[in-house]
Amino acid sequence: MSQGRSIIPRPKRWDVPFSDEMTDDVVERILSVAPFNKIDRKKFRAPITLEGIIQNDARLVSCQEGDIIIREGDWGNSAFFILSGTVRVELMASGKFLPPEKLGRPVTKRKSLFRAIAQMWSNSKEPEFRDLSQPALSSEVGSRGSGDRTRIYLQDIPRLLDKYKTVALEAGELFGEIAALGRMPRTATVFAEGEATLVEFRWQGLREIFRKDASMRTHIETKFRNNALEGILRNEPSFANTAEEDMQQLLDQAEFNTFATYDLSKQYRDMARGGTEGQLTEEPLVAKEGDYPNGVTLICSGLARLSQRYHNGHRTLGYLLPGQMYGFPEIEEGWKTQKQLPLSMSLRAIGYLTTVTVPTQLVERLVLEKGGAGKSHQSPALDVAAAAQTVTNIGSDIIEFAVDNSLVQGTATMIIDLDRCTRCDDCVRACSNAHDNNPRFLRHGPIHGQYMIANACMHCADPVCMIECPTGAISRDLAGGQVVISDQTCVGCTRCADNCSYDAIRMVEVRDGVGNLIRDENGRLPIQQATKCDLCVEQRIGPACQNACPHDALYRVNMTDLNSLGSVFNR
Repeated sequence: MSQGRSIIPRPKRWDVPFSDEMTDDVVERILSVAPFNKIDRKKFRAPITLEGIIQNDARLVSCQEGDIIIREGDWGNSAFFILSGTVRVELMASGKFLPPEKLGRPVTKRKSLFRAIAQMWSNSKEPEFRDLSQPALSSEVGSRGSGDRTRIYLQDIPRLLDKYKTVALEAGELFGEIAALGRMPRTATVFAEGEATLVEFRWQGLREIFRKDASMRTHIETKFRNNALEGILRNEPSFANTAEEDMQQLLDQAEFNTFATYDLSKQYRDMARGGTEGQLTEEPLVAKEGDYPNGVTLICSGLARLSQRYHNGHRTLGYLLPGQMYGFPEIEEGWKTQKQLPLSMSLRAIGYLTTVTVPTQLVERLVLEKGGAGKSHQSPALDVAAAAQTVTNIGSDIIEFAVDNSLVQGTATMIIDLDRCTRCDDCVRACSNAHDNNPRFLRHGPIHGQYMIANACMHCADPVCMIECPTGAISRDLAGGQVVISDQTCVGCTRCADNCSYDAIRMVEVRDGVGNLIRDENGRLPIQQATKCDLCVEQRIGPACQNACPHDALYRVNMTDLNSLGSVFNR
């Protein structure tokens, strides 16, 4: 090795497998049971073979009785297949199934006035203090294991099964795949009823299987229709009070559809730079403005764009997120007036989108005629416009700026008031200090009036940066939902940076402990890795940049909350 250089092999997709325990025998055991034994292995070609996916993108998980496998509200990055044993899925009968303390989560309590004053002399004198002691658990739960193998488990399973409504999943069942592939929070808590062996798949491996095998897609769609669809419909006020016999008709005739693919051939950044018209040509059309609605469409996972004709082109009016609905206002108004009304906006898929459509005639006969519509549902785009009217002095120009720059996805967007900012760089230095001398954002970006949207990760509602990562290096933090990157598994493929349309992810050349560039052992080229804001997920006080600003010029704002947005623009 030459003096002053660090030479390593260039990282590859499966340099860091999900587990080191997946032997050839284990792989063949998994491939011998349904639905995996129905997959045509010939459809998978080297280097991404079906055996390779199972061996590198899956791992065995051994559970004891009561072990909590997934929790309602956790962000899904993986799915589980039951190889042996039984697990239980909670059903939402009334309120929450288990409170946070029974799921091993901390319960946040406001400090009393005395404690707030006492912390001035009682805080640790050591910098970056962390309290790593075991949190107090409910008497009904316990913990076993240590380190990253620690498990929270429910102690009195028979009593819980008597008290709460659950459903059993047996060997051969797959669960958690909808949340994993849709990058959504988990919708239920799952725990082991007895000893069980599971296969956990990270979503990159599932994506490869779904792309190449129709039988697996059919299996998941059937399972979704049987297990999840009623819950989605019941969460909508329009369908919440539908009678059981009518609901079964809705379930039987509802259409489950997917749009786009798990991997896009066109980079999101290029789509955004092409303007609205350039984006629209790349986005599959779900429903077209001017057509008569064939049903009510509910968004299950992904993100959809609402647009409307404007002069010789189109303009974006808003976005639909999982759980939102399209087409109901036109159907309802048409039913009331006995005139068929056309759709007022077009709906397009942004990235991978899954939807459920309930036919118009069923909505009219089983919902509207029986008075089960609940409250009237106007379009989310009109809701945004109406809400904007209630926020003092938020003009349409601000809303249009947010929509035109696709900022409506941001749940933690960095906004800087340039009239207050003195360019002291305290925010950048604080970020650097919080991340081992590696600042994670750039203090520039699009500007509207006196406000700048900095090039810092917005932790989007539907983070497209995660779509093409081959190793799972970029994912959501399971506790807070922040989008984070693992240095251990990032292979420098640039896909996350290419897909981010906000220039919030940068590729940087990495160095060793003495400052030398780390190089590929073959081409001797510097190794690059992705870096971005992680909202100081490891810091107790939250984003260091915002806390360090001496002039109250920097804010993290949820762009979907107009009241929060108004509090910044109306100071």
